Amino acid sequence: MNPQYPNFDENYEDQIDYERDLRSGTSDGEKKSDENAIDMISEPEIIVVKIGGSTLGNHDTSLDDLVLLQKEGIKFVVVHGGGKVISEWMEKQGVRPRFVDGLRVTDAPSLEIVVAVLTGLINKTLVSSINSRGGNAIGLSGADGGMISASITNPDLGFVGKVDGVNSSPIRAALDSGFIPVIAPVGFDISRQPDEEGALLNINADTVAGFIASTLKASRMVFLTDVEGVLDSSHRLIPRVTKRQADMLVRSNVIAGGMLPKMEACLEALNGGAVSQIIDGRVPGALKSLVSGENIGTRIG
Repeated sequence: MNPQYPNFDENYEDQIDYERDLRSGTSDGEKKSDENAIDMISEPEIIVVKIGGSTLGNHDTSLDDLVLLQKEGIKFVVVHGGGKVISEWMEKQGVRPRFVDGLRVTDAPSLEIVVAVLTGLINKTLVSSINSRGGNAIGLSGADGGMISASITNPDLGFVGKVDGVNSSPIRAALDSGFIPVIAPVGFDISRQPDEEGALLNINADTVAGFIASTLKASRMVFLTDVEGVLDSSHRLIPRVTKRQADMLVRSNVIAGGMLPKMEACLEALNGGAVSQIIDGRVPGALKSLVSGENIGTRIG
């Protein structure tokens, strides 16, 4: 058994294929030309961009790229997180952040702060930052226009939801009006009354981005993160991951922690035809370079 991948099935042939594929970035006969990515630039396309909470303080050049590319005719949808900022504001309000297996517990006092920070502070800061650069953005949340219906996943986590459905109408209306919709990952529980506790739910932003990309049938989805991309067990960048490889990486615990929901979101987006890319959002001009056809980060699909 290869010590780099200790949990793989004992299938030498598959393992050799797997390691060869990781280095080459291709698999399963999918040796497609990168010209496809370049060709898409000349066509109107929708790109879903997920800005992570860990990169919110380093997003200036990414927003510059967004505005520049919007003016070139590309339609963007932005989904943002904000975990670190939420924790900071919880502590300011005397509410101690709690986690179960690395997942935030969102009780009633926490939910008020989560909704206020995500739909207010972070969302409007991003919108104003885009608009101040000459872009055209509008702030939304998953609760607006009945966009994201959700249900509680685990009672131990409180008011944390999983996506049950996406109504793309408000997103398309914003896009058709020339806006970049900037979406906060808050959904609504259709089984509850609007004034009932838990009517709003906190949802993982990666998951929201994946479902939106799939529903819109976006051409691609981009994760702006604080890492280079998906790394193997030796911390080397994997340039491309197919669905088969993703399953193997998850089983071997190479993909774990915060990268796991990102990979799951990429596979969900792939169901709608969107190729995904996980890149380092801290690198100046990274988004522009990617859309221009440069191979950076990790491609999924």
